[in-house]
Amino acid sequence: MSYERVTPTNLADVLLLEPKVFSDERGFFLESFNQRDFEEAIGKSVNFVQDNHSCSQQGVLRGLHFQIRHPQGKLVRVTHGEVFDVVVDLRHSSPCFGQHTCTRLSSVNHHQLWIPPGFAHGFLVLSETAEFLYKTTDYWYPEHERTLLWSDPELLIDWPAENPQLSPKDLQGAILRSCEVFD
Repeated sequence: MSYERVTPTNLADVLLLEPKVFSDERGFFLESFNQRDFEEAIGKSVNFVQDNHSCSQQGVLRGLHFQIRHPQGKLVRVTHGEVFDVVVDLRHSSPCFGQHTCTRLSSVNHHQLWIPPGFAHGFLVLSETAEFLYKTTDYWYPEHERTLLWSDPELLIDWPAENPQLSPKDLQGAILRSCEVFD
């Protein structure tokens, strides 16, 4: 197994994955993805179709994004820097609907987060820059992409920044009460 630990979060089905890291004076080695081990860790078969890589400056907040049609599962990690990562349950039938989980992902801790379809996702860059990589289970369809407002007071997310840098799209996010959600 390529994971040291698999830890459930407070949101059903969202998992924190800690890969086995082999370190010595030369540096480190880790297996960043192994299909067999990943499926064993999450307990289901998953097919990834797209890999994405973003680089952002300190104070940039990206999210909270989701696709209402063609929902994407995401396996996310940071290869440089550190982010404050947030996931919000948008599955109306879930007992955790509208709740969130937060974790710090960094190039130092090597943690990964599995976010199944049905959740909004976003992150805030804490370091000078951060490189964020994620695998998705469906392709990007801009016409189906939606944004949940990062600062919706109903969500009670304690972001570690008061005035993050946002894209125009992210500034226009919907609040949970008026947002399209999953059944």
